[in-house]
Order: sequence, then structure tokens, then C-alpha cells
Amino acid sequence: MRIRAGRDHGYGGDGSPAAASAASGAGAASGAGAGAPVRRPARRLRGWGGVGAMAAACALTAAVVLLPLAQAAPDGVGPGAVRPPATMALAPATPADTCQDPEASLRPGGVDGPAVERIRKAGKLVAGVDQNSFKWGYRKPDGHLDGFDIALVKAIAKDILGDENAVIYRAIPTSQRIPALKENRVDIVVRTMTINCKRLEDVAFSTAYFEAGQQVLAPKGSPITGYDTSLNGRKICTAAGSTAEAALKSQSYGSVPVSVANQLDCLVRLQLGEVDGIITDNALAAGQAAQDPSVQLVGSPFTREFYGVAMNKDAGDLVRRVNKVLENYRAGGNDSPWMQAYRTHLEAVLPNVTAPPAPKYRDG
Repeated sequence: MRIRAGRDHGYGGDGSPAAASAASGAGAASGAGAGAPVRRPARRLRGWGGVGAMAAACALTAAVVLLPLAQAAPDGVGPGAVRPPATMALAPATPADTCQDPEASLRPGGVDGPAVERIRKAGKLVAGVDQNSFKWGYRKPDGHLDGFDIALVKAIAKDILGDENAVIYRAIPTSQRIPALKENRVDIVVRTMTINCKRLEDVAFSTAYFEAGQQVLAPKGSPITGYDTSLNGRKICTAAGSTAEAALKSQSYGSVPVSVANQLDCLVRLQLGEVDGIITDNALAAGQAAQDPSVQLVGSPFTREFYGVAMNKDAGDLVRRVNKVLENYRAGGNDSPWMQAYRTHLEAVLPNVTAPPAPKYRDG
């Protein structure tokens, strides 16, 4: 298996190419030995014709994902298994959580306000997504986006516009999720985005649709044992603007932080031997471990985090509408659309999840 640099397209409702942005693919490599900071040998990249080709691909990925986003509003308005989430019960909140109940969102509602009316007038839902996260938001060999997050986007489009394909997808780097919303380049962001108090200063969130936790991903045989002193002196990769980056800044354990635009770039750097480990959500890491069997999650999750659909802070009517969609998405127990999407996309790499997180609501 190998990481493949792929073209990045935005797609309209008919599946035709519409925009461009990152890289996707399947990772691979052989194991690494113990000792001082792990440096994985160049011979493991023979399928690519050597390190030079892989480095070029990595550079291409970084260059493409950092291209400026096109104005998204159509009207021009600016199989590695992971331990079950139960192990996170005693994990702390993320470093940015300084308020009470950040997961509490506006109560569901179906009354159309200005944000929903703008989407209806445009005839398309503009969604900021990932295309690099296997099983969450990734590009299939036929070029179409798929994954758990993409399934949720389609459910939202179906509710608002009556057509699950009435979507313009914008592939955006982790660091661009909040700017894209604040500048009205997208209507929603569904991109494994953790709800926390710091982000609530800039954007609004739906109720939680998935629970995850930060964990360390390292090569098999690595001396790294988890989020602890074994990170001392080692290069640890995180995505810019992620909660993993915030956690590492808060407590580095003597590691050397390396920041990249997209999470998949961390896996590429790990395969190149440029970093020794990765910190990311274990839900995302499950997909990376499935792409590259030579890496594994180590230690225990050290945060407890909830993903939400992010929206512009002034789009209260859209927040209520999305929460209504999520109420229906969770309903039905084991036969709910949520569980069906979980079984389709995540169960093979993230087993033993039995239900979505319960919603929390607030008034006003």
C-alpha cells in the first residue's frame, strides 16, 4: 500500500468536478525498530521509486491544500481496531474547554430564517469537508467523496433542499475551517471538528454527533508508549488549528512539535521518517492505521472530545435546523440513520460503538 497524491475536486450535486484542493490515498510501510527517535528507512518507499518521489508528492499535497478557497457561496456572499470510546470516560476535557457544557446547542427548530432561506435561494448547500480522512471524508477511486461526515452532509441537504446531492463540497484544510465559516465561504463545516469553548467564540455548533479522544499514533516497535515522557526529544506531528496541536502546546513532554496543514500530511511525514509520531483524534487515527498497518495507536486517549457541525455564529436558524436533522438522524435505535452510517463507514476500524452521543441543549 502507499500514499497516493490525488487531485482535489469540489463536487456539485451531479458529481461533476467543481473545485480543487488536497491529497488522498492509502498509506503503508514496514515496521520500525526501537531506540532513539525513529527514522524509517527509505527502502520502505520502493513502491514510489524512492524518497524523492514521496517527498515530491508530499510537497504537492501541501501546495494544493493551501490554495485560496474559491468563494463558496453560490450567490457570491462573502482495518486497525481502536479501543471503544468507553475508555475515554475518565479522560479530561480538551485544553481549550474553560466554559460549562460547550456541547449544549440551540434547541431543534424547523422555522426558516435568513441563513436557511439563503441556502434555499441558492439551491445548493455549501459544505466544508475533508477529503483526506479515510472513512470520514475521503475520495473514492471513482473520484466521489464518501465517509461518515459526507453521509451527514447529505442528510442535511436532503432536509433543507429535498435532495441529498444538492451540495457543493469545498475541501478545506484543518486551519481554514473557522475562517471559511466567518467569511461565509461555506454554509456548514462537517469535518471531524471538535466542539470547544475557544471555537465557540468564533463559530456556532450543532449538538454532538460523535465522541472521540486524542491519542498517539506511532510505528510498531517504536519506543513511544503514549502521551507521556516517551515523547521527549521526538518529533511529533499535528494538524495546524487542531485540538491535538493545542494539547501539545499545553504539555509537550519535551517533544519537538511539527505542524502541517492536513492530518494526512502527518502520516506521509511519518512514513518518510521525518517525524516520530502523530497526535490526533483516535477516530481519525483508526482510519490511518487501516491505511498503514505498520502504525498503531499507543497509550490511552487523553482527552474526551465531541464532533459537531460548525456554522456561522450569526446563523442561529441554521443551527436549529441542523439540530432537527440530527434528532431524526439519531432516532430509531440500532436502525437509525446514524447507526447505519456507522456500520457502513466506521465499524470495521472503530468497533464497539453502540449509539451516538446524547444531545445537550440550551435556551437562547
